[in-house]
Amino acid sequence: MSYQKIISDVKGGNFLPVYCLHGVEPFFIDKITEAIIEHALDEPERAFNEIILYGKEIDHLMVADHARQFPMMAQRRLVVVKEAQEMRTLKDLESYVNNPSTQTVLVIAHKHKKLDMRTKFGKTLKAKALVFESKKLYDNQVPQWISSYLQDKKLSIAPDASFLLTEYLGSDLSRITTELDKLIINLKGENSVNKGHIQKYVGISKEYNVFELQNAIGKGDVQKAHRIVNYFHENPKNNPLVLVLGNLYGYFCKLALVKENIKLSDHAMTSVLGLSPRAVGFVKDYKSAAHNFSMDHLHRIFQMLAESDRKSKGVGARNHSAKAILQELLATVFS
Repeated sequence: MSYQKIISDVKGGNFLPVYCLHGVEPFFIDKITEAIIEHALDEPERAFNEIILYGKEIDHLMVADHARQFPMMAQRRLVVVKEAQEMRTLKDLESYVNNPSTQTVLVIAHKHKKLDMRTKFGKTLKAKALVFESKKLYDNQVPQWISSYLQDKKLSIAPDASFLLTEYLGSDLSRITTELDKLIINLKGENSVNKGHIQKYVGISKEYNVFELQNAIGKGDVQKAHRIVNYFHENPKNNPLVLVLGNLYGYFCKLALVKENIKLSDHAMTSVLGLSPRAVGFVKDYKSAAHNFSMDHLHRIFQMLAESDRKSKGVGARNHSAKAILQELLATVFS
C-alpha cells in the first residue's frame, strides 16, 4: 500500500490491527506514525488508551501486554513502538502479530533500515499486518516530490526553484519539508514559489552559494570562484565544508557522465544525470562546462576531492582551515 493511501485511510478512520513501518527513509515512517496518533483516538481518550514505547527500553512481553489490554471508554487502544530497530526481542512479537487484538492498533516504527521479510517474523508480518517499506527517493524524484508537497498546500513551484532546493539540500525529506514549511510562512499570500524565494528564505546567498561556485568553475572564472570561497570562509554556518564538498563532488560526477555520453540528446541526458525531465534546461550548462575538462583532469579533481574530504575530517591536516582546503581544491580545478 502506498504512503498516500495509508494516510488517506487513517484520516478516514480506517485502521488495521498492526502496522509495520520499516526502511531507510525515516520521513514517511514519521508521517504515517504521526497521522495514526492524530486520528486513532480523540483527545479525551488518549490518557488511558495511548501508549508510546521506545524500542531500546522495552521487550516483546511489554508490547504484547499493552496491546492485549481492553480500551477504556474508547473504541480502541493505540500502542506505538518507536525506534523499533533498537528492540532486541522484536522478532518475538511474532505470536502477537499472528493473533492480534482487534481492539488495538499496534504501530511498529522500524527506522533507518529494512526488516528482513524472509525471516519467520517477516513472513508473519507480510501475512497478518500492513507492511510499508519506506524507501529513499532517487535524486531525480525529489523535485517532483517537492512540487507535490507544495501542491497539497495549494502552491506551485518553478522547475529551477525545485532543482535549486534539491541540489542544495539533497534528498533529506525531513530537512526539505522544514525549509518548505518555513518558506510557506514567509510567502504571505503568494501562490507560487520561484528561485528568488528559495534564495531569500532558505539562506542561499544570491551571489555567493555553491551553485554560483559551480557556475564559476564551469565558466573558468577563477576570480569569482575565489571570491565565493572567501565568502564561505566568512559565513561558515550557511556554507559548511561538508555540504560544499558534497555538492562539488556531485557536480563533477555529472560533468564526467556528460563527457561519457556526449552524443545523447538533452532529454536523454537528463535520465543519465539523474535529473527530472523538467530540468532539461540545465543540461546545456553541464555540456558547456564539460568541454573545459578532459577525463584525465576530472580524474585529478576526484583525487583532490577525496583528499579534501579526508582533510575536512582532520586526517593529516590538523591545521587546515575550510578556506585552505577549498583553495587547494580550486588550484587543481583550474590547473
